[in-house]
Amino acid sequence: MKKNPIHSSRGDVAGNDRSRDIPWPALMTLILGCFMAILDTSIVNVAIPRLKEVFGTDAASVQWVATSYLLVSGVVIPITGYLSDRFGIKRTYIVSLVIFIAGSGACALAWSNSSLVFARIIQAVGGGMIIPVSMGMIRIIVPREKMGMALGIWGISAMGAPAIGPTLGGYLVDRLGWEWIFTINLPIGVAAVFLAWTLLEETPRRTELKFDLLGFILIASACCTLLLALSNGQDKGWTSLYIVNLIIYSVFAFILFIIWELTASQPLIDIRLLKNRTYIVSILSVSLSNIAMYSVIYLIPVYAQTARGLTPLQSGLLTMPGALATALMMPVSGRLFDRFGAMPLCIVGFGVTAYYSYQLHTLSYSTGFTHLQWILVKRSIGLGLAMMPLTTAGMKTIPRYLASRASALNNLVRQISGSLGIALITHIMLNRQVYHAAWLSDTVNWSSYAALNTIDILRAFLISSGVSPPLAASGAWEVLGGALNREAFIAAIDDAMLLPVLAAAMIIPLGMFLSKKAVEKESLRQYSRLAPRALKGPGGVHLD
Repeated sequence: MKKNPIHSSRGDVAGNDRSRDIPWPALMTLILGCFMAILDTSIVNVAIPRLKEVFGTDAASVQWVATSYLLVSGVVIPITGYLSDRFGIKRTYIVSLVIFIAGSGACALAWSNSSLVFARIIQAVGGGMIIPVSMGMIRIIVPREKMGMALGIWGISAMGAPAIGPTLGGYLVDRLGWEWIFTINLPIGVAAVFLAWTLLEETPRRTELKFDLLGFILIASACCTLLLALSNGQDKGWTSLYIVNLIIYSVFAFILFIIWELTASQPLIDIRLLKNRTYIVSILSVSLSNIAMYSVIYLIPVYAQTARGLTPLQSGLLTMPGALATALMMPVSGRLFDRFGAMPLCIVGFGVTAYYSYQLHTLSYSTGFTHLQWILVKRSIGLGLAMMPLTTAGMKTIPRYLASRASALNNLVRQISGSLGIALITHIMLNRQVYHAAWLSDTVNWSSYAALNTIDILRAFLISSGVSPPLAASGAWEVLGGALNREAFIAAIDDAMLLPVLAAAMIIPLGMFLSKKAVEKESLRQYSRLAPRALKGPGGVHLD
């Protein structure tokens, strides 16, 4: 078989890359920045109740401290591909770190809820750029056949930071004050900037690129309105005019964006990426895996704190072993991916995830703390085994000159699917709670012997405690009503836990399309189709 000259000359398929190794110092520098950015998204949630007290504001206003970060980071992600190509990935990464550090310092100095929200917007501009830029850099500096190991190590920050965030946040807020959840970013950020400046190598700048302003307006507004709808849908009502208008606008903006990008000479996001079959399967699988992951990450603390009465710190200790298990499995899954490909890891990993997610379908008020920890750990081992191979399989088929654009699209999908998972499981839980409350109420009536017997026992107990008979009768009904609401709540949580089961199970057949042979075949197809265009960079520079 004759060698393809494009492949052999550029060393981007198995061949020349075999003589290269993973640049560990550069990789660890990228991990440090990502860890800091991801840590800040989870550590702030613990401080929301304290911020409400400190600034004397209502729950809706203080929630914008978290919501503003989500919206702004979703807006800036699509532009990271252009910025990386136009100004160089190293420069873009360092600038994003500096903006994030400046925003963190402003957050620590905030004197009101409004000033904190404004500072969080600045912080989100940098934080939203750090993750996709670092992933794009990894695709460029790491050989293809070692991509699994590199992204597996990088994934430690993606999983380890959410594990540490709630526990560390609870400790800092209780012992040092809420300002420290932002102040802690300053020394880490300065170290990350210094290391990035010293260790990372700059990529060629494509100065001929023009900014796709209309494309940015369309995708930014579409993402912002969709994330806003997903964040406020449950509070405002999914059928309210406000939420419906946001969703309608978002859908039409996405459609117009796709049409415009197909005709633009220099698109913001290269729609040609969607012709890559492996990348499409990867994106869809990543969406489902994020729904499976974030829905449980959100609902378990709700169960722990509302149903079990645990503190935020105790809730963090409950979930931390599972998240750490996922983080520790990342490099293992990366090494296995390089050897066996994504398909066996996806089938086994998400099979385990679906099984132990179903175990969460049987939670009760008597479920042991340690027992629940072990269920979450076993479930997290499955996630850690399979999640990163999904991303790696898709990114491995992307030519290097499109790495920044592909990384931006991948992380945009992650952001939206994570919010979608939280919105879906919250909606299911609240609707099922109404259903179970109505069903249980129907069983408690004057014709129910069990209900009347319970009322008599409660009333007798209250009377023996010194309560007057009329008050004892009404008190007995209130106690029984509260017990029914508690049972409806726990039954609703059990029903909602079927969502991550379904999401994980749906990934298993998709994993069949991510075999090692299929990924390599699609890689060759993409390079033969797109590589000639990559040679048209400024000054004849090879952009791949």
